[in-house]
Amino acid sequence: MDLVVFDLDGTLLNRRSRISRFTSETLRLLRERNIAYTVATGRTRQGARDILEGHRFTLPQAFKNGVMIWHPETRHFSSGATLTPDELAIVVRACDDKGITPFVFTFDEGDESVVYHPPLRSLIERQLIRSISSDAHTTSRPLNELPPDAVVTHVNSIGHGDAVDSVRRAINDEANLVAYSGTAWEGEPWCWLDVHHSEASKGGAINAMKRLLGLERVICFGDSDNDLSMFEAADESYAPANAIDSIKSAATAVIGHHDQDGVAHFLRERFALTAA
Repeated sequence: MDLVVFDLDGTLLNRRSRISRFTSETLRLLRERNIAYTVATGRTRQGARDILEGHRFTLPQAFKNGVMIWHPETRHFSSGATLTPDELAIVVRACDDKGITPFVFTFDEGDESVVYHPPLRSLIERQLIRSISSDAHTTSRPLNELPPDAVVTHVNSIGHGDAVDSVRRAINDEANLVAYSGTAWEGEPWCWLDVHHSEASKGGAINAMKRLLGLERVICFGDSDNDLSMFEAADESYAPANAIDSIKSAATAVIGHHDQDGVAHFLRERFALTAA
């Protein structure tokens, strides 16, 4: 059997960060054909929960680029490589050197998340923490209150592109860390930064899910550089037309744009799915 794995932002979701009606109907057709599907996303479980609700994502799901796998049936996480205190200190110092604020994400088995951060420096950072804290399962606290035994999954930041790129390059020089960045939804000149342990990846997560579910083949969809490990692990990989060039080059094929239901149209053709 095949396991179909979706990235969310820029891939399965439209420009409003939602699953369209046409895509939702396509997911229903997959279920009727007993074709297994799940997600591997850079989002947290809390950040994806409302988006996935009602679309029957019942299989294990990879969050934060494979740092965590959420098991819906038993409602627990299995954790990949998280950040040690020394690794976190490197990230915090790199952010501080370039004048951007690190948002340190932690989690517990109760599906709750606490985000720790130093004093905010800009309006864009205040907007980000308001967005993060709007989730009922996420709270924010000062960084100096971070417990020494906290499970740190990742660090996010937002700032001017040059500063974010400098931090990304500095962190990627560290042996056990990996950093991704891109243009923030607020538009230029703002960029986001996402840092986690280098041993955690979407590719590792889908290999784990493949073994767990006893499935033979993986077909995946993604649009950004954090999807490359997933493309390497999959039997087939597809990039929407809006994907970055390196992803398009690595893909089995390029399909339609994410805001035109490109993934859903491909799946209907690939599996001959027809609505009644």
